[in-house]
Amino acid sequence: MIVTIETAKCYLRVDSSDEDEIIHKIILSAESIVMDVMRIEKEDLSAQCPEVLIAVLYAMSYLYEHREVADHKELISTLRSLLFGVRREVF
Repeated sequence: MIVTIETAKCYLRVDSSDEDEIIHKIILSAESIVMDVMRIEKEDLSAQCPEVLIAVLYAMSYLYEHREVADHKELISTLRSLLFGVRREVF
């Protein structure tokens, strides 16, 4: 994971540890979505690229805030815009 639970909780402004498990799952989902949009494998995902970290944090916060009804089409569209410069043309 390129985003730790502590970083995620700070970013999401969550103080308690009650939601640690769901936050962990959301981080994994966000990273998976970002990898799909970028067309990369897990070992190529790196926090060294600022766009990737921003995209993962954005996806994570979107999924956390819209737990009940997430518009995945809107999320993917925004991530494509954020990652356009670093997205691979093909797998």
